[in-house]
Amino acid sequence: MELTINGTVYTVADGPPRMLLWVLRDELGLSGTKFGCGAGICGACTVHIDGVAARSCQTLVAAAASKQITTIEGLAAGVGAELHPVQRAFLEEQAPQCGYCMSGQMMTAAAFLAANPRPGDEEITAAMSYNYCRCGTYVRIHRAVARAAELLGEEGQP
Repeated sequence: MELTINGTVYTVADGPPRMLLWVLRDELGLSGTKFGCGAGICGACTVHIDGVAARSCQTLVAAAASKQITTIEGLAAGVGAELHPVQRAFLEEQAPQCGYCMSGQMMTAAAFLAANPRPGDEEITAAMSYNYCRCGTYVRIHRAVARAAELLGEEGQP
């Protein structure tokens, strides 16, 4: 079966049924997507499937076939590209502490901001509330999402 990930087509075995997270990490070496809880609760494994944030630990590979999958490695426009505004904002606001949850946080933020480019504080809090950070950097994450919205607006992106 073929998977399109970050604009590249990969061929992976059809079976046995397995979760997208393990194919990304173990078979394709895209280790930016993290394993957190394995139950779709924490958000560390968040990727985009056709532009929508999805938990890769709960997504069967077969369900992602014929769709566009984006991981944290592909969030920027390509190899050697400038960081995506969400990635830049997270760095500017020093959101990461240990960094383990950050790829999922950024992927959730990017999908959220694509759908809601000018969010209010309450909307940011609600959108990010299903991504857990064991270090508790929620205030910095919130600031980073708000900053990313500013950067996207400055760049004329939706």
